[in-house]
Amino acid sequence: MATFKTFEEIHAWQKARELNMLVGNFIDSGRFKSNFRLINQIEGSAGSIMDNIAEGFERSGNKEFLQFLYIAKGSCGEFRSQLYRATDRNYIQKPEFDELFALSKEIINWLQKLIDYLQTSELKGTKYMTRKEDNK
Repeated sequence: MATFKTFEEIHAWQKARELNMLVGNFIDSGRFKSNFRLINQIEGSAGSIMDNIAEGFERSGNKEFLQFLYIAKGSCGEFRSQLYRATDRNYIQKPEFDELFALSKEIINWLQKLIDYLQTSELKGTKYMTRKEDNK
């Protein structure tokens, strides 16, 4: 697995951004009517996925990064649960549910691959590099 220089290079973050854009389009189109609580929850959990990947990465240490990746994974599960609520209320239809659900599962798979890699990697993060290693 390649070393990332920015969180924007992380595939799970890119997919989470895509998920946010899709959900935002549904919300902005008025499909969620005025169910502001569900709007806040589904938008919050979707945003939390990408935000936690970014925050964990910027902490510059693998232990903290792992912690935030697990939080992002949990937010992805929360998001999927909210998808069921949105479908049950007919805010989104089955094909839209399927698309968002599949994308959220893809994000979880990418997160798990990154978690597995970091758990076995000897790299500790950039904040633990010596000046000599930093100049490579």
